[in-house]
Amino acid sequence: MILSNLLVVAALVHVLWVWSVIRRDASVIDPWWSIGSLLVAVNSVRLTGMTPGKALLLAVVTIWALRLWGYLLVRSVGKPEDPRYQAFRQQFGPERYWWFSYFQVFLLQGALVLVVSAPLAVAGAATAPDPIGLLDVVGAGIALVGLTIETVADAQLAAWRKRPDRGAVFAGGLWRASRHPNYFGECLVAWGLWLFAIDDPYGWLVIFGPLVTTFLLLRVSGVAMLDRHMAGSKPEYRAYMENTPAFVPDLRRLFSR
Repeated sequence: MILSNLLVVAALVHVLWVWSVIRRDASVIDPWWSIGSLLVAVNSVRLTGMTPGKALLLAVVTIWALRLWGYLLVRSVGKPEDPRYQAFRQQFGPERYWWFSYFQVFLLQGALVLVVSAPLAVAGAATAPDPIGLLDVVGAGIALVGLTIETVADAQLAAWRKRPDRGAVFAGGLWRASRHPNYFGECLVAWGLWLFAIDDPYGWLVIFGPLVTTFLLLRVSGVAMLDRHMAGSKPEYRAYMENTPAFVPDLRRLFSR
């Protein structure tokens, strides 16, 4: 099953890499992160058979993956390559980056998809009868709460960006309680999905999946990177940083004046 999941993710990554070379845009891969995880879950269930627990797992994963994929895909339409990849393209050379990106972006992200979706592979390979247990229900609940938070946060930010009278920094709605409520919601999804794997005797071992997701969101491509970029480009953001929690929302701020 591990080899099968590897081949499925590798196929997705290589198709996206070829498309990125044609378009000269490595950021085409970004919307497809969640689809890679969905493919791992679907393929694991395909190989081992459907059960009630897996049906609940697939329902939650499908809703999360398609929502995030659709949001990121629509947001990227008509836009140039993400500035992060543009910087790499200049660093490695515009004429050579098509090859460097294969390792630096596409193979790396494919490997990360396999790592963070390990709980989905374990839960998707559960043996029958695999009824819906308490941990499945709790995991689904946590994941759906996280999904709701990130969906609302993304919608609020998108609506603010369309306003002609918007200021330099958005600090309304959920963004009043956290500088990155969307990342916090994504983190809850990862931990909620991990709970589906705990029914397996060795399910606790794949805790590295949500741990890696949390680390990436906090220290690599999420909070730390965006805070550094925003603080450097917008003085107003520094004041926002001083008064607003970085990650875990302070719910009291939602009800205070």
